[in-house]
Amino acid sequence: MALLDITGLRVAFPGEHGPVEVVHGLDLSVDAGETVAVVGESGSGKSVTALAITRLLDHAGGRITAGSIAFTDKSGRRRDLATETAEAMRELRGPDLAMVFQEPMTSLNPVLTVGRQIAEGVMLHQGQSEAAAMAEAKRLLDLVRIPDAPRQLTRYPFQLSGGMRQRVMIAIALSCRPRLLIADEPTTALDVTVQAQVLRLMRSLQHELGMGLIFITHDMGVVAEMADRVVVMQHGRVVETGDIRPIFAAPQHLYTKMLLDAVPILGALADHPLPAPFPIAGADLVLQDTVQHHATPVLQLDGLTTRFDVRRGFRLAGRIHAAEQVSLSVQPGETLALVGESGCGKTTTGRSIIRLETPRSGSILINGEDLSRLTGDNEKRLRRAVQFVFQDPFASLDPRLTIGFSIAEPIHTHKLAHGPAVQARVQQLLQQVGLLPEHAHRYPHELSGGQRQRVCIARALASEPSLIIADEAVAALDVSIRAQVVNLLMDLQSKLGLAYLFISHDMAVVERVSHRVAVMYLGQIVEIGPRQAVFGNPQHPYTKRLLAAVPVPDPTRRDHATERDDSEVPSPLRRPDDLPNVAPLVRVGADHYVARHRVGGLY
Repeated sequence: MALLDITGLRVAFPGEHGPVEVVHGLDLSVDAGETVAVVGESGSGKSVTALAITRLLDHAGGRITAGSIAFTDKSGRRRDLATETAEAMRELRGPDLAMVFQEPMTSLNPVLTVGRQIAEGVMLHQGQSEAAAMAEAKRLLDLVRIPDAPRQLTRYPFQLSGGMRQRVMIAIALSCRPRLLIADEPTTALDVTVQAQVLRLMRSLQHELGMGLIFITHDMGVVAEMADRVVVMQHGRVVETGDIRPIFAAPQHLYTKMLLDAVPILGALADHPLPAPFPIAGADLVLQDTVQHHATPVLQLDGLTTRFDVRRGFRLAGRIHAAEQVSLSVQPGETLALVGESGCGKTTTGRSIIRLETPRSGSILINGEDLSRLTGDNEKRLRRAVQFVFQDPFASLDPRLTIGFSIAEPIHTHKLAHGPAVQARVQQLLQQVGLLPEHAHRYPHELSGGQRQRVCIARALASEPSLIIADEAVAALDVSIRAQVVNLLMDLQSKLGLAYLFISHDMAVVERVSHRVAVMYLGQIVEIGPRQAVFGNPQHPYTKRLLAAVPVPDPTRRDHATERDDSEVPSPLRRPDDLPNVAPLVRVGADHYVARHRVGGLY
């Protein structure tokens, strides 16, 4: 008898013209100790299914209209979760059912310490005293491999890294040793190394506790590493299901094939020196070397240093060395990828270039002119040459303004067109990024995530820049949408000669899009060179660590015995008088440089 057996599940939400059904007759089962991956793009019904199982759907406006959710609780009693009372579900959540959500920062209470939040469930469901619950909280933090657990118990969520926050969420979910754990995109926004740690942690804890695990994701590489069985959903329906290996080896449904084709596989371009678009819909895309090698660099950084003071009252307690003596250049038509984990300084470097952060020292040259020495119209002209595309397109767009108005704003600001020519330019930009002219009259909430990111790209193009800084611009997109946006960026580069500083932690996407790669670690560039050389012959230990952590979308290559570096990256916070060791870059190949640190490493 299965631990969970869903039959004919239908879920609807209220709509303007009556209920709108979003899950249509779903069947799904999970055995004890089994991992079932539920995959599909946004809007396929994955998360709604999870909310229906836990009955958190009741608080999200939806309702179960048909079907049963048979679940065996800890006492061995068979229960239909679809018809249980709200009070009964509150008793089941924690001891029997637990859920890890996608975004830990919004799931954790910002005004309670980590220890208090873990202990809360222990006290509520196990009746333990506060002292005993806090002791259990410490044990759980040790279990999820958070270093210095006693100190972390007293910290607040904002004081932890993204990976540590996600591990805290797992600790909360496991605090009552549930029979079934539902993980909804738990690693989507995590760095590749932290993602690898979290996946191995969940797998080992599952084996230790004998839990059933429903793993909801759109990352087929993660599916290959984690799942025993796969359920593929599209538009609220299951279109294919089966064991992991047959699904990956010979997918039967067109949608499953499309999902797998859109997955970037690290090493696919090992023999190709140039970037390559994703092979979408069988398109035969001709590659071009777009780099203008002998032109003046679009961007030159020389010794860029950005630090943040940390004060306690009026006392300077320390400094965060976010970017430390960063030097790099980007040619017209070139894509330089800046890679590394959260906190390594990638985003700070990008923000320093456009002066959203103020550098302490170093020079920034745009098209050969020093940005710091310019004033008035000259500065405005150079700033127009560099545009930024952020990770979250919804947060980047004003919800009160139409798409057309947002795209037209830089045209008006830089006085690039007047009167009817502005609207004509807006329509041209929309068409350039694959949208329709009528999208100009819509608001951000009326578009999908992929469409919103296309709008942000169109807005960036509106000022006719020579460099676009794309900061994790495709990180949160579904695999097929991500492939479309990456191909769009490459097509625009070919047509317009754009240069990109592509900030990312997704190494497989970086391989597709970049000409050169710069690896950052604790604010410093530790390796830089042609993408083929850096990925094919990594020299720095940190580069090797990043590449080793990338999930491979092939279940036959799953290796549980692989030893990986699970150590935490040191903090960039240092004492005011403690300066980091910035190692010089040594040439190890054609245009390939690596930092050679003295004994003791960077720090």
